[in-house]
Amino acid sequence: MSTLDAGKVQIYYGNGQGKSSAALGNALRYACTDKKAIIITFLKGPDQGDFMSRLEPEIRFFRFERSNADFDSLTDEEKAEEKQNIRNGLNFAKKVLSTEECDLLILDEVLGAVSEDMITADEIKNVLSVRSIFTNVILTGRALPEELRDSADEIVNILAEKVS
Repeated sequence: MSTLDAGKVQIYYGNGQGKSSAALGNALRYACTDKKAIIITFLKGPDQGDFMSRLEPEIRFFRFERSNADFDSLTDEEKAEEKQNIRNGLNFAKKVLSTEECDLLILDEVLGAVSEDMITADEIKNVLSVRSIFTNVILTGRALPEELRDSADEIVNILAEKVS
């Protein structure tokens, strides 16, 4: 591979719809060219899991949360368990990147886990630090922590506009 093939870190954020869809579109594009894509979701319900599992083995899909309930409705003990599950997902992402298991890793709604104080921007930076220069990573979520701006090669702000 030449340096022209160097991977990028992209962030899709904003209050508009389509961040996860854009990331999935990239995963489909990779799968169509026999490249490996892995999607790890954070703070998303299990609904999309059924659909996503139909894309395997071309696109591998992981969800580490165990509860199907809204996080705010959980007991303190359940919240602590779910936070650990989210950390496990982040640790898995680090393993995926360090072993170069894929060409594209999508951490869907990981920025929301930062907004909810389940993980920190520094923890995400730590995960990204083990990435091969040839591996692409996409992070999605509504809000972009300022500390992550310098980790990205490309930032896309998806805004909802009112149409009259």
